[in-house]
Amino acid sequence: MRITVDQDRCVSAGHCVVSAPDVFDQREEDGVVVLLDPRPPVASHAGVSEAALLCPAAVIRVARAVS
Repeated sequence: MRITVDQDRCVSAGHCVVSAPDVFDQREEDGVVVLLDPRPPVASHAGVSEAALLCPAAVIRVARAVS
């Protein structure tokens, strides 16, 4: 899994941090998403998928490796 975020479109809702706190954080000054781990471990994949689904601005992109 590889994750990218578009900080310019983030609306600072914070659903990503609640869903996957080991992968996402928010900037102190404006709440914009900060990507902590663009290649999280398998244990975090469900939370990342949930974060991408819940993001109201759809700024989280998830690419999964093909096996």
